[in-house]
Amino acid sequence: MNKNVATTMIVLLTAILLLGGLALIVYLKLDEKNSNDEPTIDDILKVSVDIPEITTNLKNGDFVKISFKVQTDGKKAKEELEKREFQVNNLIISELSEMNVSDLAGKDGKEMLQEKVESKINELMQQGKVIQVYITSYVIS
Repeated sequence: MNKNVATTMIVLLTAILLLGGLALIVYLKLDEKNSNDEPTIDDILKVSVDIPEITTNLKNGDFVKISFKVQTDGKKAKEELEKREFQVNNLIISELSEMNVSDLAGKDGKEMLQEKVESKINELMQQGKVIQVYITSYVIS
């Protein structure tokens, strides 16, 4: 009888340990998933590329000086985007050459430009995608 009680206790203890371990693994995975929902600023900077200031003319003859920071979805996408900088500059200049000052006016105009640039860059990308385009400087003269 003592042998049966000892065996039962060992089986129960093993089951409790396995369930506790499983609960710990599930908790850690959920915590990791929740912490990855919002990237930190350091995470964003690690996968972002600065597009240096571009000076070009607009459709109506005015000039714009503008620079961007482009956030990608990973390191491979960042590396590809750095190699494609000349193509990105070309598409930005092309987009701006079709715009007037009024097209860029206000928050809506800038957001529309950011969305166009993001869409056009994503058409070029093969190793990931652009998540967000930020205007980091902007002057019209």
